[in-house]
Parts: sequence; C-alpha cells; structure tokens
Amino acid sequence: MSTCSSSVSDRVSQDAWASKLNKSYYQDDQQVKFMHLQAEIDSLLMQLQNLKQQRLSSNSQEQ
Repeated sequence: MSTCSSSVSDRVSQDAWASKLNKSYYQDDQQVKFMHLQAEIDSLLMQLQNLKQQRLSSNSQEQ
C-alpha cells in the first residue's frame, strides 16, 4: 500500500513542478490541452491502482 501512496505523492510533486514550468512555456490553448491530458492520465493512474488493489485483495482471499 505504501507504493500506491508513494506514487500519488510523487505525482503531486511532479504536478506542482509541471505547473510552474507550463505557466511560462505554453500558450493558453496548449495549456488547456495539457491539463486535459494530465487529468486523463491521473484518472487512468487511479484506475490502475484500484485494479491492482482489487487483484491483490482477490488473490489474498483465494489463498
């Protein structure tokens, strides 16, 4: 479980760093596209973590 929380906290720090970078390097339309992609990536990451947790739970119940 610490791996999941570590990944999430790493992602939060990356988001803060990326946000600072993006303010100066991207035009508004590109920034919006980037933010949508970033939100989609975050959503997919959460889905993967949930699936991993479900798999671990079902494996532990089988044993």
